[in-house]
Amino acid sequence: MRTYLVTGGAGFIGSNYIHYMFEKYGDEIFIINVDKLTYAGSLANLRGVEGCPNYRFYQADICDSAAIRTVFKEHRIDRVVHFAAESHVDRSIKDPEVFVRTNVLGTLVLLNAAKEAWEQADGTYRTDRKFLHVSTDEVYGSLGDAGFYMHTYGFPANITNCSNNYGPRQHPEKLIPMIIRNALAGKQIPVYGDGRNIRDWLYVEDHVKGLDMVQEKGRLFETYNIGGHNEKTNIEIVHIVLDALRRCLPENDRRRAGICDDLITFVEDRKGHDRRYAIAPDKIREEVGWRPETDFEEGIRKTVRWYLDFSTQNVYDNKRICDSVDSCH
Repeated sequence: MRTYLVTGGAGFIGSNYIHYMFEKYGDEIFIINVDKLTYAGSLANLRGVEGCPNYRFYQADICDSAAIRTVFKEHRIDRVVHFAAESHVDRSIKDPEVFVRTNVLGTLVLLNAAKEAWEQADGTYRTDRKFLHVSTDEVYGSLGDAGFYMHTYGFPANITNCSNNYGPRQHPEKLIPMIIRNALAGKQIPVYGDGRNIRDWLYVEDHVKGLDMVQEKGRLFETYNIGGHNEKTNIEIVHIVLDALRRCLPENDRRRAGICDDLITFVEDRKGHDRRYAIAPDKIREEVGWRPETDFEEGIRKTVRWYLDFSTQNVYDNKRICDSVDSCH
């Protein structure tokens, strides 16, 4: 049985990854989830997984070297999938020290613990032990990829850089769930600047499939971009989500009448707001065979249906919610 250590598994992408892996591999794998449970993480995201004999949760900070080393001592870890990170740009502007601590120091703690546990007497590593660092397209704004830990030590790792994710279980501070939440409540929807900043959007289930494929088929020491081939301006996203909400809400739902373009309000732009992010997933397609499968409009409908169901029933049954998407009219 292969054992995975997943960091940040109570968050948006991490929890979707855990659900996906159990759906695909079942009792062939054991997953250890390490999460600090900050505001962005919730064990509610893992309903249906908790209590599984092949699952173990540790509430711990990845910056806590002793706690992370304990996990490696108590379990034979075959794979590390590192999601844990601070991710919201607005928060990074207000409190950059927290981001540096978690995203840089925490990653180093994990790497050192894995290196210590996996290193053989001759200084090499077994080829079936792998470390996957799940990163973002934003690093391409200012950072290169040379000199990383895996090259220095010959450490068995890969890096993936993904575009903007969306889908079930995302924290409401992010753009798409914020639009849904505010529109349902009849509140204004703030849009930075002129709304024409461009991002590439990727459905979260497509992303986690790509991560699994990189672990199984990717070449060690390589970096793979995982992008959706779906560039849209922020204002386009707002209109698409509002349209999906109108289509998915029942005719007799009172909230439907209030979902309109009048809710959109343009606000002062974010400091240092990059105009356009784009990511080319050619390498992962050619070497690993991954490509995005979910059409954006379909993904938005699935996402809207999930949030509508969550808002009324407070459940996290993603499969049932996605199966009901066809009820949107």
